[in-house]
Amino acid sequence: MSRSARESRVRTCFRRAEASSMKITLRCLAIAVTMLLSAALAQGQNLFVADYGSGNIYNFTPNGGSITFASGLTLPNAMAFDSAGNLYVDIEYDSIYKFTPNGGSTTFASGLDFPEGLAFNSAGNLFEADSRSDTIYEFTPNGGSSTFASGMSVLPECLAFNSAGNLFVGGGGNGKIYEFTPNGGSSTFSSEVSYPDGLAFNSAGDLFEADWGRGKILEFTPNGGSSIFASGLGGPHGLAFDSAGNLFEADESGNIYEFTPGGTRSTFATGLADPVGLAFEESIPEPSTWVMVGVGLVALLAPIRSGLGVRSRRQS
Repeated sequence: MSRSARESRVRTCFRRAEASSMKITLRCLAIAVTMLLSAALAQGQNLFVADYGSGNIYNFTPNGGSITFASGLTLPNAMAFDSAGNLYVDIEYDSIYKFTPNGGSTTFASGLDFPEGLAFNSAGNLFEADSRSDTIYEFTPNGGSSTFASGMSVLPECLAFNSAGNLFVGGGGNGKIYEFTPNGGSSTFSSEVSYPDGLAFNSAGDLFEADWGRGKILEFTPNGGSSIFASGLGGPHGLAFDSAGNLFEADESGNIYEFTPGGTRSTFATGLADPVGLAFEESIPEPSTWVMVGVGLVALLAPIRSGLGVRSRRQS
């Protein structure tokens, strides 16, 4: 092989190595950016609590600091955020209120009969469990309503959607959890519960149920297998997961408990009258958090820019 041919082969090997290295670097950069943004969003995630006993809604920052978001409500219960950051709240006797991010409120729906549970599907429609009328209503974003299911004899208490778009309903009247497909077909998911008062899915697709009747939180795999996640609670109500996978529980004892994915419990807040509904808001991170992300990106991009400079000099 001639000298020029050997040099050509060496240059080709260098180019392939550089291309492979660049692919690995870009892949690592994508992972790092995802981690930075996830950390930023987690820092901006506030927990909203409906305090049934005081008639207030509290806004808790991740470090446990709180402010009163709304007051003077009549028995606020379940809550849910839409994709625009508006908060929907069940007022137990007959209404659903809509709160804008700045706290302005309007009546979204009225004339209901003991609304108990709220959940949004992926299309942005709000589902409401009307306990006393034994009905589940579906509301479009503009407030139009239709009956999704009725005559179930279950007294629906709580709602949650899984990633496939199926609606899970906790029946307080008969101690069961039902699964509804998007077209309204239903089946019994579990008959092992006592009085379900809160439902939430984790990122793995497992369903968690606040079993008010037995003071426990049960965990269900997608195929219906169950285990006890926590026990010895003082009347568990609403459940909600944060972006890090920690589970928060509103307890009749007046506490908000936080559980790690492994089940370790700590007290996140105390001294409430009767916390019932929980909902996490994905807030915009603080400016200081975006500065942190920007600095991290600059640090990550520097080696790539340097590598491109070396590559261009080699090619020249």
